[in-house]
Amino acid sequence: MNKTSRKYIILRAILLGLAIVAIAFFVTRSLYHREEAKKDALRRIRERGYLIALTDQNTLNYFIYKGHPMGYQLALLESFAKYLGVPLRIIASNDISKLEYYMYYNAADLIALNIPITSDGKKLVRFSDPFGETRLVLVQRKSQNPAKDGPGLITNLADFPQDTVYVRKSPFLASQYHSFYKKTGKNAILKEESDVSEEELIRRVSAGTIRFALCQENVAMVYHRYYRNLDMSVLAFPLFSYGWGVGHSSDSLRTEVNNWLKEFKSSRDLKQTYLEYFDNQRIAGFLQNDYFSVTGKNKISPFDDVIRQQSRLVMWDWRLVASLIYQESNFKPGLTSSRSASGLMQLMPETAAKFGIDSAATPARQITGGIKYLRFIDSQLPDEITSPVERIYFVLACYNVGIGKVLAAREKAEKFGKDKNRWNGNVDYYLLRRSKKDPVAKNDSVDDYPIDYKTEGFVDDIVSRYYHYKNLIR
Repeated sequence: MNKTSRKYIILRAILLGLAIVAIAFFVTRSLYHREEAKKDALRRIRERGYLIALTDQNTLNYFIYKGHPMGYQLALLESFAKYLGVPLRIIASNDISKLEYYMYYNAADLIALNIPITSDGKKLVRFSDPFGETRLVLVQRKSQNPAKDGPGLITNLADFPQDTVYVRKSPFLASQYHSFYKKTGKNAILKEESDVSEEELIRRVSAGTIRFALCQENVAMVYHRYYRNLDMSVLAFPLFSYGWGVGHSSDSLRTEVNNWLKEFKSSRDLKQTYLEYFDNQRIAGFLQNDYFSVTGKNKISPFDDVIRQQSRLVMWDWRLVASLIYQESNFKPGLTSSRSASGLMQLMPETAAKFGIDSAATPARQITGGIKYLRFIDSQLPDEITSPVERIYFVLACYNVGIGKVLAAREKAEKFGKDKNRWNGNVDYYLLRRSKKDPVAKNDSVDDYPIDYKTEGFVDDIVSRYYHYKNLIR
């Protein structure tokens, strides 16, 4: 056998091996997907330890305003996560197809949007009970100058000209879009936008960059208060119910959603939450504010540049430091607490003096001093805490209550068989959640563990807000 033949045989063997590996990979992935699909979402949530929800980013559902995460869907999701007794994590995208993709591969537990409950949608998800009802309306710009702007308002769909109507691409709305198309005598040319919110379509109509859009009526009416040059009176599709969506294998999660929703409705919290956002008179102020995530200015506070720069001292994501500052002072540099903690980072007088901060310190110096204190805390923690994430939890706890109390809680956790190098469910329990009446502690003296802390949720709140900042601020 010559050299060329041997090389050919070797090459064929390599290609065959690669083909076998590729086939094995795809078969394994398919089997994994099937196994995950068999595992109910509620069980996955319990095993994982938190709820993963999908929603979109806009002035109604999910946004940051002056450092505070807000939104209709966020408020509902926080209530539901509390009902389940687990933390909340959100994946946000304005691309509905992407959200559906996450659901298909079990990367998330539910879609929290006002999804039309339709036969098309039921092929993709299992719907919760309805949250409410709305309609589709035609959004068009009022003509200020007919000679320049063209024909006046459309008042009857039967008279619709051959023109483009922009819609948000959504497999859940396909039947409504088709119904509208037929009502226009098939004159409407539907243009689907895949990564855009209804709010953005409305803004484009107002700006005159597009002429027509279809939007849900309750959403359109919110923005009508701000975009006064729009008409939204023409009905494109009659009343339909909307709800959340879960995977087809998630019947127990769907049951939990419905049970929570029944309680939420009966307490009138659903109506109150809806009115807080859909009857929102403050939207004009939001849209004109630099610290509003929807405007795309990517600002949390006036101090972002300093926080970005100084966060390098402690090797943290600047948005995590920003979340800590919001927790401490709401970005108010002159704030002084009842315990004499002061400034953006609410340092106690002795700590502030140690890191060069006095009453005349500028916001930049306050931030620098506070971050140096974070670095100091990290240097005092035992090297046994090897996980970077766990170290962050411990540093935040120490920042709030002091290093000594946290180290004492580590010893207490170890004494009772917990992992002294893990925060959640271990050291935090002994620092924050023990009480004199705790039956587990009956063999200890009453002085063995703290009972007077006001730090419940301090670390969790900062970390949760940080995830929202990561979602919405780049």
